[in-house]
Amino acid sequence: MLISHGHAVYVESGAGTGAGFPDVDYEKAGARVVYSPEEVFGRADLLLKFARPLKDELEMMKPEATLTGFLHLAATRQDKIEALLEKKITSIAYEQVEAPAGYRPILAPLSEIGGRMAVSIASRLLQNDQGGRGVLLGGIVGVPRTQVVILGAGVVGGTAARSFAEVGAAVTVIDIDLRRLQDLHMRLPAGIETVFSTPHNLTKACAKADILVGAILVPGERPPIVVTRKMVACMQPRSIIIDMSIDQGGCIETSRPTTYAAPAYVEEGVIHFCVPNIAGVLGRTGSLGLYNGTYPYLQTIARIGVDEAIRTVPGLELGIVTRDGKVQHLSRFGGVGGRAR
Repeated sequence: MLISHGHAVYVESGAGTGAGFPDVDYEKAGARVVYSPEEVFGRADLLLKFARPLKDELEMMKPEATLTGFLHLAATRQDKIEALLEKKITSIAYEQVEAPAGYRPILAPLSEIGGRMAVSIASRLLQNDQGGRGVLLGGIVGVPRTQVVILGAGVVGGTAARSFAEVGAAVTVIDIDLRRLQDLHMRLPAGIETVFSTPHNLTKACAKADILVGAILVPGERPPIVVTRKMVACMQPRSIIIDMSIDQGGCIETSRPTTYAAPAYVEEGVIHFCVPNIAGVLGRTGSLGLYNGTYPYLQTIARIGVDEAIRTVPGLELGIVTRDGKVQHLSRFGGVGGRAR
């Protein structure tokens, strides 16, 4: 698509390997495969990335280039923001691009993957050999069902709620937005409990949870810490926390980022799973989902350019974090915007 609009496309060698797309596929499509990151970052007027860049990658970028990806800059270091501003890079955060009615078309497919993955992650961590409580996620006849508490009724929370309910768990979804809870109540299977978020309700829910899933997103901001260390300490020993808000800094006080090499740790007697970019181990599904979400925006950029696309495409402007040496839609650094969804 990009080449059909007259653009030169450079692809870093091996970029698609994990998703099952070898270099030759890109060459057949007309791209040039290059073998050093310096060539990719140094040549790009428009850099299409998945996750936020490293500091040395920013240093390789051309001034006034455009960077896109799941940037999560509300939780990044100050020096990265300064590098973006110094080079006057236009950065577009996929997670903040918004269609009408608050829908986030690029984030949604990856959120759906994360919500579904929560079931398999929790099921494994509950096993005794993983340090868990030795609980079967769906339960059996004559044995009480596993208690799952989900913080946030967005795409991640809603998908996780449906997925846990389908395997037989008892699911409670907590949110501060009654409209979202009402929508979830109407869409999801009967038996999923919805609870308005207050400190009292959160404390009660945490105390009964076998599994606690954090799924709170406030675009352009770090999510609030809604579960305190004291609440975690009151949870059942060897219960599970999966903080899927960790990309933006986490919504649970005891959370800290981990990796798939060492995904879990124990804090206050509770097992924590806090891997950012949780869908990264499902490269092919994630790539195809990302393609579906980004295609209309990238096609417009390819056709009329970045500046005109930002001006004319509804919702794309909300994804801008830095532009012309200034911060936008990132409240941590004084940018305008930052609406809860």
